[in-house]
Amino acid sequence: MLKKNVLRKNKDFSNIYKKGKSVGDRFVVLFYRPNGLDYNRTGFLASKKVGNSVERNRARRLMKESYRKLSYGLPIGYDFIIIARNTINGKKCADVEKSLKSAFRRTGVK
Repeated sequence: MLKKNVLRKNKDFSNIYKKGKSVGDRFVVLFYRPNGLDYNRTGFLASKKVGNSVERNRARRLMKESYRKLSYGLPIGYDFIIIARNTINGKKCADVEKSLKSAFRRTGVK
């Protein structure tokens, strides 16, 4: 993922939380908002509720790989925040991908 495609600034996260919309699924929660740019920006989060650092990093890796597989079919010009739920622990990449695909489908973005 290129640097320009990653959400980093606190104000960007705050704007998406305040003005964006959200969809929850079994393993992830997806916040989204149009950004007016010609590319998508994405942030991946896993809180301490998910588990220790090993489990949080695995959850982020699973979400990043699932997003990478699905990103080619997404429209351009959105900010996404993908948050792991604690149910993601011990799941396979295919399960997370299925959950993320379902969340994107319910947003109406995909």
